[in-house]
Amino acid sequence: MKELTKAEEQVMEYLWKLDKAFVKDILDQFPEPRPAYNTVSTIVRILEKKGMVGYYAYGKTHQYYPLVTPAGYRKGRFKDVLSKHFNNSYKKFASFFAREEDVSIADLEEMKKIVEEEIKKRKAQE
Repeated sequence: MKELTKAEEQVMEYLWKLDKAFVKDILDQFPEPRPAYNTVSTIVRILEKKGMVGYYAYGKTHQYYPLVTPAGYRKGRFKDVLSKHFNNSYKKFASFFAREEDVSIADLEEMKKIVEEEIKKRKAQE
């Protein structure tokens, strides 16, 4: 999955929230001072080229909608990071994450609990 710029992610966040929208609707989501209409329009067209956004045509006007869910985007980005930085190894990723000093013991305990619950759930499905 292609990485999005910060501006592209922001537009996607608004589009996910709106579900379907014209450029003006997306523009209305931005706080003041808002970017120019043409800026948002350009970003939406870039997102379309990246396969993130589809549209319905109404004459010269387009209503845009997301082709990727937020969870789908996060999963794709995570897989890219896993591939690029951890040689597709979940074990290396977990080891790095567990040894990171900024992660609190409480967070590590919570992650451990989540993993243990997932293991139990998967074993029950076998």
